Amino acid sequence: MEKTLVFRTLHEAVPGAKWRSLFDYHWPAYEAWYLAEGERERPAYLSCYNALRRHMPELLDTYRALCELAGGGDLAARFLSLYQPPAYITGCSQAVLARPGAPLLARNYDYPPELCEGTVLYTRWNGRGVIAMTDCLWGVLDGMNEQGLAVSLAFGGRKAVGEGFGAPIILRYLLEFCDSVPQAAEVLARVPSHMAYNITLTDAAGRYVTAMIAPDRRASIRRVPVATNHQKKIEWYAHALASETLIRERQLSILVDDPATTEGRLLEAFAAPPLFRRDYARGLGTIYTAAYWPATGRVNYRWPGQTLELAFEHFPEQQLRVRYGPR
Repeated sequence: MEKTLVFRTLHEAVPGAKWRSLFDYHWPAYEAWYLAEGERERPAYLSCYNALRRHMPELLDTYRALCELAGGGDLAARFLSLYQPPAYITGCSQAVLARPGAPLLARNYDYPPELCEGTVLYTRWNGRGVIAMTDCLWGVLDGMNEQGLAVSLAFGGRKAVGEGFGAPIILRYLLEFCDSVPQAAEVLARVPSHMAYNITLTDAAGRYVTAMIAPDRRASIRRVPVATNHQKKIEWYAHALASETLIRERQLSILVDDPATTEGRLLEAFAAPPLFRRDYARGLGTIYTAAYWPATGRVNYRWPGQTLELAFEHFPEQQLRVRYGPR
């Protein structure tokens, strides 16, 4: 069965009517997801607010502005904090091609199309330009800022769930307030995550790391340019088999370790198996490929036969309809 997703690019410097329309459109589905395990399973507003104030205080002004735009309701404010959200599981492959003067962060996002927001948001909420593929209305799946930091997340392949934030709001925090990989690594070492995630980062200077974060152990931050859906070793065998995490990691490692690999060759690999997956029936199909060039402020979003080319200097608002199926 074919599935369809409309991708939109939106440019809004400060939170306003465009973000409000996004909220109105997506809130019914997000509300149902947020309450799926019962309202008691989600933390109270004060817990959410205090967690943000303690761990990411610089985000509070933006958070308050968004809560107000969302109508000031208790439930929306708890949801927008992304503190202790319901667990969710994605696929994803990501890699940094660290060529002198022009690092590239590329990734495939594997997830059910009907659960993906499809919004690319260009904002200037805290005095700097940020372009990001959003999740939970202001969280970040992948993105970059004008200072030359690019980030991407993948599920870490572990069942552990604990106290902390959904990774998309942590990535938003990185892009709003960090300029470089070393700064971002410090944040990832201290901000708690509610699930296991692998965060891959690069910056305009060509530095890169992958941070393996989890609620039940200290972050492991290493100079590794690739990540898929496991942390060091396989812990959830069924997910590892279904998502082919080891095969994808090996393919990426071979590519980025080969000095002959060009940007074109890497991006071609992301458009073909095993990195590009058509397993939409199980929610493990590739929704999009993203490619970020943080040194020049360029980003491409790619699908078979279609490419959206954007930059801080060139960001037209448009819509793109993508169909997903076995072919």
